[in-house]
Amino acid sequence: MIRQYELVERVKATDPAADEDSINRAYVFSMKAHGTQKRASGDPYFSHPLEVAGILTELKLDGASIVTALLHDTIEDTLTTLDEIERLFGPTIAKLVDGVTKLSRLELQSDQTKQAENFRKLLLAMSEDIRVLLVKLADRLHNMRTLGYIADADKRRTVARETLEIYAPLAERIGMNAMKDELEDLAFDELYPEAQESIRARFEFLRQQGGDLVSRIVEALTTTLVTAGLEVEVSGREKRPYSIWRKMQRKHVTFEQLADVIAFRAVVTSEDDCYRALGVLHRAYRVVPGRFKDYVSTPKLNGYRSIHTVVVGPERQRVEVQVRTRKMHEEAELGVAAHWSFKQDSSAGVREGRQYRWIRELLDILEHALGPEEFLEHTKLEMYRDQVFCFTPKGDLIALPQGATPVDFAYAVHSGVGDTCVGAKINGRMMPLRTELGNGDQIEIVRSTVAAPSPTWENFVVTGKARTRIRRFVRSQEREQYLALGRGIAEKAFRAEGRDYSEKLIETALPKLKLKSIGELHVLLGRGDLTGKHLAEVVFPYRRLKDVVGNVLPLVRRRSRSVERGVPIKGLIAGMAVHYAECCHPLPGERIVGIVTTGKGVMVHTIDCDTLVDFQDDPERWLDLAWDAEVEADGELQGRLSLVISNEPGSLGAISTVIAENSGNISNLKITNRSADLFEMVIDVEVEDVRHLSNIVAALRATPVISSVERARM
Repeated sequence: MIRQYELVERVKATDPAADEDSINRAYVFSMKAHGTQKRASGDPYFSHPLEVAGILTELKLDGASIVTALLHDTIEDTLTTLDEIERLFGPTIAKLVDGVTKLSRLELQSDQTKQAENFRKLLLAMSEDIRVLLVKLADRLHNMRTLGYIADADKRRTVARETLEIYAPLAERIGMNAMKDELEDLAFDELYPEAQESIRARFEFLRQQGGDLVSRIVEALTTTLVTAGLEVEVSGREKRPYSIWRKMQRKHVTFEQLADVIAFRAVVTSEDDCYRALGVLHRAYRVVPGRFKDYVSTPKLNGYRSIHTVVVGPERQRVEVQVRTRKMHEEAELGVAAHWSFKQDSSAGVREGRQYRWIRELLDILEHALGPEEFLEHTKLEMYRDQVFCFTPKGDLIALPQGATPVDFAYAVHSGVGDTCVGAKINGRMMPLRTELGNGDQIEIVRSTVAAPSPTWENFVVTGKARTRIRRFVRSQEREQYLALGRGIAEKAFRAEGRDYSEKLIETALPKLKLKSIGELHVLLGRGDLTGKHLAEVVFPYRRLKDVVGNVLPLVRRRSRSVERGVPIKGLIAGMAVHYAECCHPLPGERIVGIVTTGKGVMVHTIDCDTLVDFQDDPERWLDLAWDAEVEADGELQGRLSLVISNEPGSLGAISTVIAENSGNISNLKITNRSADLFEMVIDVEVEDVRHLSNIVAALRATPVISSVERARM
């Protein structure tokens, strides 16, 4: 364990203004408070907060952070109160300790909801003072270093997975790559020990085969750069096992196929020298195309700056070289901890935390997410993606995840821009909103004051912010529709009883239904979770209610049929309910398969439906089905078409005319995207079989106003 005077000396070495007395008192207070408590390793419990404080001194944090580390478990694990902490150490320390304590309490719960709530609390706390996150990361790092002492294997894996999914990405987001690397490797060792050992063994084999290859390449690169007049320090290191494994998984390659498992770093004296060194390397060695990245002119969101290039270097080895200054290197390793603003005054942490745009975006997601689980889902999306850099028409830079679309761009600019987006120009050309953006694209968003988010956007957006805004709008729209439909069902139920609709009577039934408002009841009716018959039985308990909802429930239920009613399908059990999947709209003449769902019957899909991938591990649920040509279908079946048409008068009329002339009937039409020139829409057409639908498609393709028409799968 670190001795008391050693801890003080470490802090004073980097923060001469630190309150030495406060650190000494916190050291003694924590040691006495934890007393004889032991950790799973058998060590005194006080060793844990002391080691956490030691980690923070390595990061050169301020005295307040060190005091917080020493006290961070006292409220949770001892008889100490928050008021006592505030009285002895002041309000700033008390606030920091309280933030870390609340997170630790929530961590004791292992289910998904509590994990999500934990993360939500962490974001709120660090938005006020980033030091809460720094103490929490140091706490997690020491717990991971001692994870092997926990006897329960399931608990070890739970902690490791949470570390890999939440805390390591958070460390990366604030630029603390050294801590991120160690957290990832410790978690990787627990979750995938065989993969970890395999990669380490392969590294050892390379060392034996290559001898001192790394040192020879370092020497050659140094000579090349020094000869050009640069003052440089070159080093080489093996990439971390987890980053190697993740790259192998992402690119579906073996270890032997990876050419850049060793990275070389050239540290120069100035930013100008970074570009001079790059020029020297590119003149001296052959460049590998597509592997150059300039994070000096365009830093990452976490502040990371460096120039990356891959060349066929000394001894004809393909090597990655990172060129940076000493300051850039320190910031790359320590991230936000490398900034001295913490040491200047107690309010600096607030400013530091709020300067990170991604924290503000996560807080925006928090505001609009339905619950903790949805918040956790979308913030994971925000943290894991690589980046593309795009520009507004004014030249402002917007960093987005890879695979982002103009809709993601619009929401990144401002929520209001995303909500009113109707189209986008990419590099001056109108393009569909689902187009993936590339590095350097200039995006101009076309807006309309009467526009609203489209539910279909959720199928292609990749940022959490865009997805939460779209989901919130869809939920509000669905609620309005359910309210209207539910009120209609309630009114019909009252009419069947010979009574006028009365909200006063419904209010008397709310306690029996365990509902809080009439609006909530209408939503349940509209959604089909409550029937009009049940409502009437509760409101009029002494009268026999006729079945008044027989013609209403089909409005809120999926179309289903029973085998006795003339379903033209072979291979079904008599009496089994049959549903036609809305993702692929199977039609007679197509190969089909059935998926059995308990309590719902059989869902019929086309054999090439993408949804079937979800059931590939449940072969017992599959039924081999075929269309029965001898049985006539009970009613029309539907085919779904995706069209792009010209935005000109008469276009919709032309479409309806062509479909009607070919004996089809439009049952539903939805415009999914619109621009000044084109409309994208989805149409449901009632047809007899797949041949009938094919004839309609052929006729539509021959229509001048239609740019394209395809069978839709959604």
